[in-house]
Amino acid sequence: MKKILFSLFLFTQLSAKLFAQYDGYRHEGEFGVQLGAAHYFGDLNPDKKLNRPKIAAGVFFRKQINNYVAIRIGANFAQLGYSDIYEKKNEFRIRRNLSFNTNLWEMMVQGDFNFFRFNPTNPGERFTPYITFGAGVFNFDPYAYLDNTKYFLRPLGTEGQGSAAYPNRELYSTTAVAFPVGVGFKYALNDKTNINFEVAHRFTTTDFIDDVSGTYAGLATYPVGSAASFLQDRSYETGTRIGTAGSQRGFSGQRDQYIMATIGVTFSITSYRCPTSN
Repeated sequence: MKKILFSLFLFTQLSAKLFAQYDGYRHEGEFGVQLGAAHYFGDLNPDKKLNRPKIAAGVFFRKQINNYVAIRIGANFAQLGYSDIYEKKNEFRIRRNLSFNTNLWEMMVQGDFNFFRFNPTNPGERFTPYITFGAGVFNFDPYAYLDNTKYFLRPLGTEGQGSAAYPNRELYSTTAVAFPVGVGFKYALNDKTNINFEVAHRFTTTDFIDDVSGTYAGLATYPVGSAASFLQDRSYETGTRIGTAGSQRGFSGQRDQYIMATIGVTFSITSYRCPTSN
């Protein structure tokens, strides 16, 4: 028993000496880069399938408030896109035959909340899972191809926006608000370099990331033979046209969403304060 007690005493003394050297170091924050994949969910992908991921990347700065809480400011780029041709069962979406792609840029402010104390200068505090949430703005501009020519869809008014036939349908804004909610973990390789993995879902305030929302405007709304007349209803490529005026084109009751999964490398900012003596 005496040997066990003496061993425990010796262990605690050595541990105290080991960690005492880190008492004066404070983890102030990190700046870093991240790379991964993004995916869209909306009228063309209502089942939230993860079968068409596209590239995502970003930079960010994280200010550590304490060992558990941080505030992050970040700028990210992502590509999103989807097509009805990926649908195999839903007859309406197969016949609708719409598609889009877009480049997306976002600016986010997020709060990160660690499950454990995180301080890269302390070997015992170099790993933690965390949750994150916040808000930001993003810009998008959906486009599609017709006969190998790229057309941005918003100016075409594919649901009658801006036309005399539908004066109450205005062109939608290509800037909207997003609310990211996610989870991740980070690990300090040493006192200067960290890695993290994060998955964050974005809820948005727009239903037009995919340029699809409500009802068809009808072929008569557009000049004969115009790009808009072909891109607003592409069901002619799968059979007879289904886009009669007022018929369903999308589901306006739900906003579009997207998700990002990224791996990041960050570089720590630390400061040193002389520990106060007892």
